[in-house]
Amino acid sequence: MLEPAEQADVVIVGAGVAGLAAALQLTGAGVRTVVLEAAPGVGGRMNTERIDGFRLDRGGRLLSTSYPELRRIPELGALPLRTFAPGVLVHSGGRTHRTWEAGGALSAALSGRLGTRGARGARSAHSARGALTAARALASAPRPPRPAHRPQRNRPWLGGPLDHARLGAALARLAATPVDRLLARPELPAAQALSGRGLPPRTVDGFLRPLLSALLCDPDLSTSSRAADLALRGFARGRLCVPAGGADTLPALLAAALPPGTVHTGVKAVEVSTTSVRTADHGELPCRSVLLATGARQAAELLPGLRMPDFHAVTVVHHAAPEPPLTEPALLLDADRGGPVAHTAVMSQVDPSRAPEGRALISSVVLGPPPSQGAVRSQLARLYGTSTAHWELLAVHHDPEAVPAMPAPHDLRRQVRLLAGLYVCGDHRDTSTLQGALHSGRRAARAILRDLGVTPRQGLHPLTAAA
Repeated sequence: MLEPAEQADVVIVGAGVAGLAAALQLTGAGVRTVVLEAAPGVGGRMNTERIDGFRLDRGGRLLSTSYPELRRIPELGALPLRTFAPGVLVHSGGRTHRTWEAGGALSAALSGRLGTRGARGARSAHSARGALTAARALASAPRPPRPAHRPQRNRPWLGGPLDHARLGAALARLAATPVDRLLARPELPAAQALSGRGLPPRTVDGFLRPLLSALLCDPDLSTSSRAADLALRGFARGRLCVPAGGADTLPALLAAALPPGTVHTGVKAVEVSTTSVRTADHGELPCRSVLLATGARQAAELLPGLRMPDFHAVTVVHHAAPEPPLTEPALLLDADRGGPVAHTAVMSQVDPSRAPEGRALISSVVLGPPPSQGAVRSQLARLYGTSTAHWELLAVHHDPEAVPAMPAPHDLRRQVRLLAGLYVCGDHRDTSTLQGALHSGRRAARAILRDLGVTPRQGLHPLTAAA
């Protein structure tokens, strides 16, 4: 129970990943911190539902092994990640095409063949020659095992060898470009910027558009081109992944690393100031600083006048099947937009712990409101090339404010310090990703420590521009 008169240096409102990341920084520096969460558990939108042995994520966000905060936060060193097969599968023109060479294998080439040459090799990847060398090197990379549902090997939809080399070169340049240089580029809507990258329309429409729609949860690609470049850079440098056991594994790990008694769930904040937080049922908590780490709407309700962004709605549809329709742990995109589903995956192949033995879990993401189940089943039957008539619908999770929009022009590093004693963090203050949420929490904690005159603990990574 939370004592109304309990004294704290900092009160954090919200136990999502941003608030928990900030709490770790503050408690590690010896600052007395209390985290208040209105919900019964931690994690915010990183929430997992358990039904009949299945573990169903309520959100459809994809993580990347290239996220810097996964390495910079020591407590996340024990986070088990389950990776998708390198790259993606794309369904177009009634066929499923493999594009694994354009993603994870490129990362392997950059970190392996090019990385062995150190800084000199990294600089060479900046040049057209270095990028083309990276693309050609992919041809000799080992192929993943073929799934039972075999994608087509010929790829006329994406172009010939020259188009593949150009795509590989473009991704290699992004992978090797420092973040601050990407953020200095001219800013346009992502859809408009893609047409000026020197790639043929069939490559843009057949691969980049569906991939970015999945990474950004933005079907119209109105997102800032800088945010889109960061997303593609992360894709080229790492592997798409999910936390083992469900999305809630990550916030649970952060919360477990905090001192006992730091996090208080079921406590709703109704008013904040620079020196206190008033709660609905637990009185008022005096403090020296307050950090709002809620979603954008909740933050605006507690601080009238705080700008609230638009949002991208996301619906996640979970099905159970007796057998996996795809044996490869791959992400499958629909480039033709032949139905409401933007991308889908057999999640039990990516992370076996998400389904009971002998059952398959298929999770599909719709970028918008909940569609008719008939339309979803019909589209999934086409994508996987099998009947979905006997698939069991497990759950439909809809969030109208799943992802804060980042239209151009967009400030990817919004201020976290509103004034001395009052701070705000979350993916609405950074990039609208897990990386952005974690990074904003760390930025807010550093600002609080500076204002309190506290030196951060030794061994922490410095704050730098992060994707």
